Amino acid sequence: MNNKLAQFANQNYLNLESYRKTGEAIRTPLWFAQDGDVLYFYTIAHSFKVTRLKNNPRCRIAPCDMRGNLKGDWVDATARPLESEEAKHADNLLNAKYGLMKRTLNFFAKLRGHKRASFAIEPN
Repeated sequence: MNNKLAQFANQNYLNLESYRKTGEAIRTPLWFAQDGDVLYFYTIAHSFKVTRLKNNPRCRIAPCDMRGNLKGDWVDATARPLESEEAKHADNLLNAKYGLMKRTLNFFAKLRGHKRASFAIEPN
């Protein structure tokens, strides 16, 4: 495992810092799952963070609590959207980590017609 990612072991949230076109940093606490040197997260497909990451995949991540309070150091990283098989893998990892709570959120998102977007984050 990458030494930069060791601080994410046994954490439930990461703080994702993505950037507007103006360069302004926006921080968002997210659930994530780790597989080796890759961290995975999902979000609603029409969220602003998806737009920001598509415009600029450069980001920073740090472990945090559910309110976004940092519990470790920032790591420079790059995010990329996932397609079919890798997105399924990410979803399986997140389901295994967050269990019934994630499955319940998936159910309500599906009822509301919200599509999900999954991303991989890799340290630079």
